[in-house]
Amino acid sequence: MKRRDFINQAAMAGAVATLNFASAEAKGVKWELGCFNRPWTNWPYDQVLKEIKAAGYQSTALLTPTKDEPFIRANASQEYLDKLKKRVAASGLKVNMGSLNSRHNISVEESVKEVCKQIDNARLLSLKYVMSFGADKPAEFGHYFQVMHEAAGYAEGKGIKLVMKPHGGISGSSDEILKCIKEVNHKNFSIWYDAGNIIHYTGKDPVVEIDPIAAHISGFCAKDCGQLKGDVMIQFGTGKVDFTAVFKKLKAAGFKGPVMVECCKVGTTAEETTANARSNREFLEKIMAAI
Repeated sequence: MKRRDFINQAAMAGAVATLNFASAEAKGVKWELGCFNRPWTNWPYDQVLKEIKAAGYQSTALLTPTKDEPFIRANASQEYLDKLKKRVAASGLKVNMGSLNSRHNISVEESVKEVCKQIDNARLLSLKYVMSFGADKPAEFGHYFQVMHEAAGYAEGKGIKLVMKPHGGISGSSDEILKCIKEVNHKNFSIWYDAGNIIHYTGKDPVVEIDPIAAHISGFCAKDCGQLKGDVMIQFGTGKVDFTAVFKKLKAAGFKGPVMVECCKVGTTAEETTANARSNREFLEKIMAAI
């Protein structure tokens, strides 16, 4: 073999090896995979933190308040928030998000004040995100847009991202969600996609609905659902959400996570619920490793 041919073949072999290596590296995603507290709201929050950890998660979020746990709500006291921060830290979990309660039957000024107080509480807890659930009544939609525009700017100043979760009403399907993005009109307002809720509230295909809004998605809420108005407290794979197809769409759009498990089948005991939450984590991990 001539020296030139040898060099050319070696170069080609190296290029193929590089392509194969790049392809192997491209397979799978390493998105943060956490769990909300919703499945365990029947149990004390300190136990909930232990159960989430036992289910194999490293992060959680303050999604569902209870009568004893206001989380970041405007009525949460400084003492409560200080203790909550220590309790979460002691559990070994990271907490990344808090849910907002926004009222739209009061003045815009008063509503903005309440939401900003919750953003302040989120800042105290070092949260990265605060989550809005939209509005249900058409008469309140314009009010919602104004409040969220102001809240997005305020949150940006605190280093916090304001996200909206599809939840029917103003945020049912991609058409409504795109209108929200347009009307809120702030770069710090993005979407926390919820494929299960797309089915639950609209009956539409979440794989199709993701296309128009993929560039605006900064988080993913994992739940399954079998039909319009169907049960969402179920195990992944028993409903109609095609998690593999949804995740491939997110990956192609450059999504970086986090993915947060919201739902599983609630058992008669906390431990049974934890086993179901663990199964849902393992279900998603297999998909994330394969896409």
